[in-house]
Amino acid sequence: MNATTFLDLAEQVTIPEDGTISRTLYQDSGLKVVVFGFAAGQELSEHTSSSPAIMHFIQGEAQVTLGTDRIDARPNTWVHMPAHLPHSIHAKTPVIMLLLLLKGSQ
Repeated sequence: MNATTFLDLAEQVTIPEDGTISRTLYQDSGLKVVVFGFAAGQELSEHTSSSPAIMHFIQGEAQVTLGTDRIDARPNTWVHMPAHLPHSIHAKTPVIMLLLLLKGSQ
């Protein structure tokens, strides 16, 4: 079997008491999958990505800025971002988020 399987994504990262942690779960020429754990109050400051990306919130609540728009993410929130869109994340509570970077896509 050549499949990569995670039966519980939330178990793939331990949220730190203070700070942010990330772990790459999978990577190939077209896709990079990273799980993030954010302590409450932590942020990922505004930045862009050269690739389109998908954020899937697994646990917790966060304020997400997408260009000039803001959304309140909660478990099962799913966001597709085009390449070069400025975005940031502020964790209101402890957060687990799955990021899929769609490399080679525009």
